[in-house]
Order: sequence, then structure tokens, then C-alpha cells
Amino acid sequence: MKQNVGKVDRIIRLILGVAAIGVGVAAQGTGLIVGAIVGVALIGTALTGRCLAYVPFGINTCSAKERSQA
Repeated sequence: MKQNVGKVDRIIRLILGVAAIGVGVAAQGTGLIVGAIVGVALIGTALTGRCLAYVPFGINTCSAKERSQA
């Protein structure tokens, strides 16, 4: 599967993923579980450059340069 998440999108997802885990740890209980799941999903898409939610909608945030390198 080709990358469909661009550099800026990946950076934002990484930051939000870490923040979600941090908020979850602070919240404890159910908040911890939700924060961990959301955080891991965001960090996973940031690291792989692939977002399955983008596929059905045909969304691709990669620049033309990033697409040619993939």
C-alpha cells in the first residue's frame, strides 16, 4: 500500500498521538484506555505514512515530490 500521509500531516499526528497518550495517563481509568488507543493509532499512521481512513475517500496529503519518492 502506498503512503497517503504527507510530512506535515505525519508531524501533526505524531504530536497529537503523544499528547493523547499523555492526556490518557493523566485521566486514568477509561481515559487511559481511550488515550492509549487513539495515541497509538495516530503514532502508527505517523510512522508508516499510511492512513486506512483516507483510502475510501481518496485523500492523499503527500506532496508531488513525496509521491514520486514512494
